[in-house]
Amino acid sequence: MTLKEIALKYKYSIGLILLFVLIENVSFIIEPTFFGKLLDSLIDHFYDHEKVDYIYPLVIWIIVYLINVVGGTLHRLFNGIIYSKMYANIAIEVVLDSKCREDQFSKMLVRAELVKEYITFFKERLPEVMWQLSATAGAIIALFFYDYRIALVCLTVIIPIAYINNLNRTNVTILQKDIHDNQEELFHLIESRDTSKITQFYKSTITPKTKIAKWNAFGYSTVKILLIVIFIAVLFICVDVDKFTTGKIYSIVAYLWTFIASTDYLPELMESLASVKDLNVRFSTEERT
Repeated sequence: MTLKEIALKYKYSIGLILLFVLIENVSFIIEPTFFGKLLDSLIDHFYDHEKVDYIYPLVIWIIVYLINVVGGTLHRLFNGIIYSKMYANIAIEVVLDSKCREDQFSKMLVRAELVKEYITFFKERLPEVMWQLSATAGAIIALFFYDYRIALVCLTVIIPIAYINNLNRTNVTILQKDIHDNQEELFHLIESRDTSKITQFYKSTITPKTKIAKWNAFGYSTVKILLIVIFIAVLFICVDVDKFTTGKIYSIVAYLWTFIASTDYLPELMESLASVKDLNVRFSTEERT
């Protein structure tokens, strides 16, 4: 069973969870704008510069915040309910399919364990993909309304970030294949009951995992260094703060940190995508044989 087949079979359940994820993400993205307006209203009110009513922006901000809470709560609730059932059903299908091909019992168990990577992708990585896209796009769009120069800097930095992460994904895909090959060989070793070979097997898993860690570290550090460009640019742009109120400065900083924080998921996301890609090839090839 491939990722596409699982997505089509459980499209309504997955779609429901992603709807809650989208609600959570969108409300989180727009919240700094409303909080910034609330901040300006409170400052104007308490310093008596203007007779400003702060109740309306306060109510709006509370509503947006509660929408974020509701979306996040339902997302986490249905995550546990739906994906636990999905894993059980898919694992059973894999075991029964393996039994029809008269695979040995230990191999059935290994294949059932590999299914966990599909569930991990849907449960953890897919929401992270949505967060990555919504946070990046949302932050850049919002920054255009405050200062187009900051938004253009963020757009420029995206290009090398995308290249680095694609390079990371390509190399990790090869290493993930080695890890899965080793996992599928495990059943032979268990049946042989040769402890020396089993010991050698577990030692052999160290090398590809270490290389993946190195690629993840490379991607993370390179992206973070590139983000210094944004900090320096914003530093010089925001020196001229005459046109920025306190609330607007808060909103700009919040959107900037949202953009930067969204890149933290990239190394693990690339690793998971590489793993799922190899599983798709592996299961598809086996179904044709």
